[in-house]
Amino acid sequence: MPENVSAATAAGKTPVDFWFDPLCPWAWMTSRWVLEVEKVRNIEVRWHIMSLAVLNEPKLDTLPEEYRELLTTKAWAPVRVVTAAWQKHGDDVLGPLYTALGTRFHNRGEGPTREAIAGALAEAGLPADLIDYADQEDFEFDAELRASHKEGIDKVGQEVGTPVIALPGADGEQIAFFGPVVTPAPKGEEAARLWDGTIAVASVPGFYEIKRTRTAGPDFSNL
Repeated sequence: MPENVSAATAAGKTPVDFWFDPLCPWAWMTSRWVLEVEKVRNIEVRWHIMSLAVLNEPKLDTLPEEYRELLTTKAWAPVRVVTAAWQKHGDDVLGPLYTALGTRFHNRGEGPTREAIAGALAEAGLPADLIDYADQEDFEFDAELRASHKEGIDKVGQEVGTPVIALPGADGEQIAFFGPVVTPAPKGEEAARLWDGTIAVASVPGFYEIKRTRTAGPDFSNL
């Protein structure tokens, strides 16, 4: 990640840094919304990795059994493969690989299987042997994964999750927030209105939270 997150991109667009865990269906929906925003607002999305497994390590014993099992048995493989791809092939592979993984995990209902990860690597034009990192418990790039995760989560605090979004505000101060949680992903001008409103709210000093009861959401059953 560039040292100066507030710097404009080479194309003069506002950089929007997006931290994701490929396992999370909510982050997936938000990421598709941000890509819609990229079409109608002068922004450029830059992808970064965070990890729900890392985030929840200190509190595994307090989590519901089903979620604890998800984090310990399924969460590590995708994020390890994405991190290895990033470290070996650079920042530019993150967006295409995330799209390939998310499409298989969430849209097609394949879940975070080894076969789905291998298929996503092929679709993103990445070497097939990156799948070997899925089961690497003594993970070669663990420090880099944790550093990327920490950079994102430190902007919003430990009590939230993925995604985290950060961008420069009008006054030069960084705006960072978790979410928004939205499904389905808005498109076109609806996507732009949500973006404008989210940035307006998040720009207010001292703003903490806005929330309403969730009545619908993505399907977690395939994870």
